[in-house]
Amino acid sequence: MTDTKEKILMTALQLFAKDGYEAVSVRTIAEELSMTKGALYRHYKNKRDIFDNIVERMIQIDAQRAREYHMPDEGYDTKPDAYENTTLQSIQKYTIEQFRFWTEDEFASLFRKMLTLEQYRNEEMAELYSQCIVTGPVAYMEDLFRELIQKGVLKEEDPRQLAVEFYAPLFLLINMFDKTGENEEYIEILSNHMKHFIQSHAMDKGGEKA
Repeated sequence: MTDTKEKILMTALQLFAKDGYEAVSVRTIAEELSMTKGALYRHYKNKRDIFDNIVERMIQIDAQRAREYHMPDEGYDTKPDAYENTTLQSIQKYTIEQFRFWTEDEFASLFRKMLTLEQYRNEEMAELYSQCIVTGPVAYMEDLFRELIQKGVLKEEDPRQLAVEFYAPLFLLINMFDKTGENEEYIEILSNHMKHFIQSHAMDKGGEKA
């Protein structure tokens, strides 16, 4: 992506996260960049094109990060082997890094704030918010935990219930971060939560509760 296209994308995302997608026009984006609308249109067809590129970038980043931390980068129906081979250790590490990602990475943080702001105004944004930050991650964890139960790593329980129990503190701490800016303290809380979760739900090598 050229520097100009990148600047347009990031500037638009910053404005969307601050004022909301619907409130920001192509003119507003162009003026923020001190360029004409005509110059902007040479890089993106319209505001929707900019938004679609933001979403596509987020999808690509998310998949790349999953691969880096040895986590599934697609849905269970598409790539079941990746879910069968994921370990509790990988999940723990990835969860901490996801907290850092959603709070510290500029693109991810702005993307999340844009969706949070727009979810009450736009049905499509609400669905995207849910898939990226609420129901999507829960379903992802449910598939992982179901496989870990089948392998005897976790004791037999409702995998969806486990997914909600595991993910809820991460979701809450990300939202708390937006108010306080605290990070390391919340990472410690998140780490302790995962330790307690494993102690409560993992099986020992003999097939008994750990």
